[in-house]
Amino acid sequence: MTDDKQNSKMVSQKIKESARQIWLAGLGAYNKAEEDAGKVFDKLVQEGEELEKKTRGVFEKQVKAVEGRVEEVKDRANTTWDKLETVFDQRVSRALHRLGVPTYSEFQQLRKEVDELKQKLADKEKPKRTRKKAD
Repeated sequence: MTDDKQNSKMVSQKIKESARQIWLAGLGAYNKAEEDAGKVFDKLVQEGEELEKKTRGVFEKQVKAVEGRVEEVKDRANTTWDKLETVFDQRVSRALHRLGVPTYSEFQQLRKEVDELKQKLADKEKPKRTRKKAD
């Protein structure tokens, strides 16, 4: 049985040695992965910065293009709105004219004429008042 015991001891020793080697290999792999992870992280950061520079330029160009289009649309809308307002004003003016409603300028002219007539009346009444006082 000494041979069996010795055989068992050798197998046990080999198993322990293999386990230790596996453990050391694992530690080495972990350490290597940790070192490489730092390098990989730095590389990813660098690539991200490069990508950001590229995309920022493209993004800014797109923003400027969109802003330009917005201005064009806004100008068109304002022009269309002005035309619509003019057409509306003309149609309302014609409708009011057909109904006999005076325009602002016609109303101002009438006001001026009324003021002139009032003044003429006042001027005619002044001499009568002075004559009555003399009698």
